[in-house]
Amino acid sequence: MKQYISPDKSKTFKQKSRQIQELINTTLYILDCFGIPIDTTPRRLERMAIAFLATADIKNIAEFKSIKDFNSGYSLKTRDVINYVNLNFGENISSGSYDDIRRKDLKLLTVAEVVLRSSPNSATNDSTRGYCVNPLYAELIKNYGNENWEKLVNKKLQGIEPLNQKLKRQREIQRVNVTLPSGGKLEFSAGEHNDLQKAIIEDFLPRYGFGAEVLYVGDTSDKYLHLETKKLEELNFFEISHEELPDVIAFSKQKNWLYLIEAVHSSGPISEIRLLQLEKLTKNCKADIVYVTAFLDRPKFRKFMADIAWETEVWIADNPDHMVHFNGDKFLGPYKE
Repeated sequence: MKQYISPDKSKTFKQKSRQIQELINTTLYILDCFGIPIDTTPRRLERMAIAFLATADIKNIAEFKSIKDFNSGYSLKTRDVINYVNLNFGENISSGSYDDIRRKDLKLLTVAEVVLRSSPNSATNDSTRGYCVNPLYAELIKNYGNENWEKLVNKKLQGIEPLNQKLKRQREIQRVNVTLPSGGKLEFSAGEHNDLQKAIIEDFLPRYGFGAEVLYVGDTSDKYLHLETKKLEELNFFEISHEELPDVIAFSKQKNWLYLIEAVHSSGPISEIRLLQLEKLTKNCKADIVYVTAFLDRPKFRKFMADIAWETEVWIADNPDHMVHFNGDKFLGPYKE
């Protein structure tokens, strides 16, 4: 069976017993067979698995045979899920994180209707609403371990479009084509944030990039959509897996400038604090750094203008031939002591 999470990929997973680790990976295998998307971080997978186990009242693999479901009258409210996983799976989740259970841990499972709401007509934030396993899927889990189990799953779920296929189809329909300065092609998922990243690559860099090559750009559905690991390592850039990565990184060999660009749609301009973080992370970089915050339009820029750090640059996509320099004595370029 595939190892969906390995101990070296998640600190919290590593701290769990081998029996619990096996239970979580087995649960993820079952959910994968049910068509639940599993293309996310190890910690997010771990949280989804244990939240599901809580709604099913399962603490070990043997209890798959006695899974509880909607017909059993068993359901857990979000706070109860937290108590359950803290008690049985070595977690230390804050009781105040109950909303994360609904919005993150159980989100895909409820959309796929593998987990049902005990009172589906109640308000979204109704704290009295419980969550329980759909009897259709519970019956399949009871038979887990039997010969030809996957064939049984496929037969039983025939006619139900798996959520992973549904989401994949939607992503394929809603794509934004992007042309890199080098002529290469990328496809972003749809959304204003990615529209802005497209503008950065196709409009900002050709104007102000001095032949810059895109070394990294993420997508809302793929954090590492385009990544030139070797070239970033040659520049002595900080660890690529670091969660503080800016939205777009580009390098001008002509100028030896490394552009760190934040695409701001709802949050995240290069503020004074963000600038200090990036300066600390890039202190050993061989290139000179240019910090740029990009906006789709001037109303969005005005909203964040007070947060912009000095000695950084601002570019607004609907006025692509102009820039705002947050310093009076110079124009575009790296700032040095």
